[in-house]
Amino acid sequence: MVINTNTSSLAASQLLGQSSARLSQSLARLSSGSKITSPADDSAGLAVSMKLDAQMARNSAASNNVGNAVSFNQTQDGYLQKVNDALSRMSELSVSAQDVTKSTSDRALYNQEFTTLGSYVADVAKKDFNGVSLFNGDTLNVTTDSDANTFSNLGVKLTSTSYTTVTDGTTSTIDTVDHAKTALTNVKTAIDQLAKDRANIGSNEESLGYYSTQLNSLNNNLAAAKSRITDVDVATESTNYAKQNILVQSGTAMLAQANAMPQSVLKLIG
Repeated sequence: MVINTNTSSLAASQLLGQSSARLSQSLARLSSGSKITSPADDSAGLAVSMKLDAQMARNSAASNNVGNAVSFNQTQDGYLQKVNDALSRMSELSVSAQDVTKSTSDRALYNQEFTTLGSYVADVAKKDFNGVSLFNGDTLNVTTDSDANTFSNLGVKLTSTSYTTVTDGTTSTIDTVDHAKTALTNVKTAIDQLAKDRANIGSNEESLGYYSTQLNSLNNNLAAAKSRITDVDVATESTNYAKQNILVQSGTAMLAQANAMPQSVLKLIG
């Protein structure tokens, strides 16, 4: 029996240190809810989870862009619904002005309303959405995924000839029967163009809706994948914590016993 080197105490101390480290790690996991509390826990898993986090953030940004584009289209259509009402009334006035029983003064009144409605449509063409023109006809490229791929959101041009022949106040008037006939043709052309433009807006909204659903579904799947990598299983980790806690307590007791063993040498000396 030796007293200079207590090998039992050294071994017990080493094992107690290992158990204490595992207990601390288990405690950190349970308190944080994450299996990875430091890069050393799972370096590869940490790298993957960081990439997933970044992709989800980009997807969320793209989803916001898509949502704003949908609002843009909805605002466009809100205006165009009123433009449709105006053009419908203008076509009605064009027909009424061709009534042979109407006097010149009657047609002048019709023409005043016709011109006012045309001015309204011309004014709508100047509207914008957060500083972006609603009706200049530009195609907007809307980001739809984390790699910034885009969807071509077709524009509406209320300053095209189809509309301006009705709204400029000179080309189309209904102050005479002949003028009313020409105006009716022009208004019908504008209504046809408006129908196409509103159909394009509907197509834009439908496509953007698919992209929005796709982004939300993708982010849910990415979150689930990240969870499998980083989230702690509380039931399993609680069992591990209890195990390590018992090992630390028993290790502490055994270290005390190992440290007491050299005292038995005193009995031999005595």
